Amino acid sequence: MNPQQNWEKTFNERLPLFGHRNWLVVADAAYPLHSAPGIETLVSTQSQQATLEAVLKPLRTSQHIRPIIYLDQELEFVEEKDAPGVSAYRDYLKVALKGLAVNSTPHEDIIARLDRAAEMFSILIVKSTMTIPYTSVFFELDCGYWNPESEARLRATFRSENHKP
Repeated sequence: MNPQQNWEKTFNERLPLFGHRNWLVVADAAYPLHSAPGIETLVSTQSQQATLEAVLKPLRTSQHIRPIIYLDQELEFVEEKDAPGVSAYRDYLKVALKGLAVNSTPHEDIIARLDRAAEMFSILIVKSTMTIPYTSVFFELDCGYWNPESEARLRATFRSENHKP
C-alpha cells in the first residue's frame, strides 16, 4: 500500500472514534513531529489542497462531530514575494472552508491549545507537501449533535436546580 493510501486508511479508521475535544491537523511539510504520546503524525504525498479536501469531505457530512477551524493569523501577513502561491492558497481557503466556523489565531496560541488537548485526547496530524509557511489548518472537533446554545441552557438549568434549598 502506498503512503497516500496508508494515511487515508488510518484517517478513516480514526474518524469514527474521534469526538468532542479531539483535534485533526492538515499541516505543511515543515510541521514538526510532536513527541507527546497523544499526537500521531501521518504523511500525505499529496498537495495541501488535496489532503484538506480528503479531510473536509467526511467532516462536512459527519453527524457525530463538527469542526471548529483555526488558521494561523500570520497567514494573513505572509507576502507573495516571500512565499509564491500564498495569495492563491488564501483564496482557495475562502472557498474550501465556506460555511464552516473559522478562527484566525496566532500560531503559538493554536499550538498551546493543541498541546493542552493532547494531554488527555488524541490528535491526528496529516502532513502534506505544502511548502508555504503558516498554511496548516487545525480542526478542533466538537459535538455534531449538540450546540453551544443547548449546552448553555442545560448548564443554566443545572445550576438553578442544584442551588434550590
